[in-house]
Amino acid sequence: MPDNQDIEHVKVLIIGSGPAGYTAAIYAARADLKPVLYQGLQPGGQLTVTTEVENYPGYPDGTQGPEMMEDFRKQAERFGTDIRFGYATSVDFTGTVHKVVIDENKTIEAEAVIIATGATAKWLGLESEQKLNGFGVSACATCDGYFFRGQDVAVVGGGDTAAEEATYLAKLCKKVYLIVRRDEMRASKAMQHRVENAENIEILWNHETKEVLGDKAVTGVRVFSNKTKEERDLEVTGFFVAIGHKPNTEIFKDTLNLDANGYIKTVAGTTKTNIDGVFAAGDVQDHVYRQAVTAAGTGCMAAIDAERFISSK
Repeated sequence: MPDNQDIEHVKVLIIGSGPAGYTAAIYAARADLKPVLYQGLQPGGQLTVTTEVENYPGYPDGTQGPEMMEDFRKQAERFGTDIRFGYATSVDFTGTVHKVVIDENKTIEAEAVIIATGATAKWLGLESEQKLNGFGVSACATCDGYFFRGQDVAVVGGGDTAAEEATYLAKLCKKVYLIVRRDEMRASKAMQHRVENAENIEILWNHETKEVLGDKAVTGVRVFSNKTKEERDLEVTGFFVAIGHKPNTEIFKDTLNLDANGYIKTVAGTTKTNIDGVFAAGDVQDHVYRQAVTAAGTGCMAAIDAERFISSK
């Protein structure tokens, strides 16, 4: 904890500003908990790098990810949420009052803390991949697969996530290339069988992605065979990176119970963590669904859990 005396006391502190954080703020503010929300390093969360969002209820014509997050922010502010720039750099949950350090110099003492720091998709690290992110490059087939129905797409990865994405896309797309770096998949046998039994999935074993092709939108993917040492271009309009997500839980690893992949463990059916008064919502505790609507749902749950916790003290 910082040595300075810049300490502020609040009822509810919300860390993170995606659908989970903003929804928690809306509910907490309406419960007169006067929440303070810090937006983190990516205000609005992963949806701010998403273009079209067509699967969130209430937007019959679809919307842009950044615009939807702006709507969430305005609604949270309307009910009195104190929204601030800044990110949490350390925590101390050992006492009855929870302490969170913001930007390494300000300490917030809160009766309840809601963690909604989300998760970050793992990328291949290609310049072309980042350039076309949102323009044919995606890390979520269930979010964006609909836009590629009837088209040819590629998925990169060899685990359960890649297998799930490929089989999901196979139902929508004309053809799916699954680019696997090794000569076998890490996915479960059941998932491998689903991939192998799909007539329109072609597995490219021992292949690596060299470049995503296209100027303003994806037109193809250049792959390299580790066996033949040859390159070839696949004509696709969508490129799905399915090599996993990393939950943003680094500062909580010595305090909260995390699973093997770093996601915060919560009590089944609640957002409660192993620390009384600390709650987790959204992708930071959900490695299964990872949708905006499910994140918002757990944000609602976290605010209700926090309100009941404070009332019971």
